[in-house]
Amino acid sequence: MVDKAGQQRRHLGRGLEALVGPITKLAGQKTQPPEAGDSHNFPPDKDLQSSMRQISLNSVKPNPYQARQSYKDEDLADLTDSVRTSGVIQPILVREAGTGYEVIAGQRRVMAAKLAGLDEVPALVRGADDAEMLELALVENIHRTDLNPIERAAAYKNFLNSFSLTQTEAAVRLGEDRSVIANYIRLLDLPDQIKRMLTDGSLNMGHARAILALPTDDLRSKLANRALAGRLSVREVERLVRRAIAGSGDAKTRIVETPPHIIDLEKRLADLLGTKVTINTRKRGRRGRIIIDFYSLDEFDRLAEKMGLSPVENV
Repeated sequence: MVDKAGQQRRHLGRGLEALVGPITKLAGQKTQPPEAGDSHNFPPDKDLQSSMRQISLNSVKPNPYQARQSYKDEDLADLTDSVRTSGVIQPILVREAGTGYEVIAGQRRVMAAKLAGLDEVPALVRGADDAEMLELALVENIHRTDLNPIERAAAYKNFLNSFSLTQTEAAVRLGEDRSVIANYIRLLDLPDQIKRMLTDGSLNMGHARAILALPTDDLRSKLANRALAGRLSVREVERLVRRAIAGSGDAKTRIVETPPHIIDLEKRLADLLGTKVTINTRKRGRRGRIIIDFYSLDEFDRLAEKMGLSPVENV
């Protein structure tokens, strides 16, 4: 979709350029000048070759702003096997710190290299102050390695606080949608018990977003435990949350199952439109609402076209 200024919207995928600078153009291919105010387009080194070094693993310290706090043993073991067989193919990114180096990006490769028994790793040495280091570490993790939802939420929060940014400003700098950042930061309001479930993968982001709609931490914890014990899908949790909120009587404690025929209708409409559809009924099914979710203006335009409507400029 094109915005009012006639410029194409920016999307994810700028992480690599943020880490190593503008990529060298191919023969005969024109390059675009960096956008004004784009903090990701750090100036490239004058001599890239001089920045490439083999450095001792004993001289490398972790990134003090590393967003990732936990590493899956199985993934690290797989990477270690690869390093043991083929070495470290992709250089890590570091900055000089005293007599040694600090990792900007590539901590998992450092850990795998140590486990594989290597003494040295290839590294690209860059100049970066603390602010740039924090931003690069966050970009590297978001665009290249999956953080668990709580790590990612904490990283976004740290980024906002460190640079005194609004969520909108942070979204522009990171190439994210503002709603993505907002949804992750909301996870930090969940009870600690649910945060641990998100950290260890017992629940996922979809479960958490649904549970956040409940009015109290007590209800959130109860539903989280029920979802974990019953291995409920995100759709099932969303349905229980809707019934808890919309149910008559004691709405804070009542969780009502959706009738099977309503579930079937929701599924058929969702398959037809290609998005989430919710049917809320009242008066014994004689009245209600059909809620069609969209997650971007592009998605809204697609749905409008599907229903025979002209795209709406401002939603």
